[in-house]
Amino acid sequence: MHELSVAEEIVNISRQYLPKENNVHVKSITIKIGRLSNILPDSLLFCYESLIDNTPLNGSKLIIEEIPIRINCMKCGKNSETDHISFLCPNCNSSEIKIESGTELLISEIELFENNLE
Repeated sequence: MHELSVAEEIVNISRQYLPKENNVHVKSITIKIGRLSNILPDSLLFCYESLIDNTPLNGSKLIIEEIPIRINCMKCGKNSETDHISFLCPNCNSSEIKIESGTELLISEIELFENNLE
């Protein structure tokens, strides 16, 4: 289950960007995952939630945005989006394609809040 190591990296990277003040906490983290990244969103959410107890990320929400598979056909030049992995151009059926997106895994946003107890 590589989702655990991915969740650990999300937690570690997010903690690096937190201000040093103790009253700042993470409200949410938005990540973008390509459909070809082989990451199961439900497993990633489970792993993330198991790692954030007793950290400034406790209670935060992990928001996952899925990036579709986009291909470019080298034969006919058409750019296409697909939901399945066929590796064929839907326009001309050529296998001469270049994957333009769908393999990404990145943190796109970390939303913070201050816990003012005055």
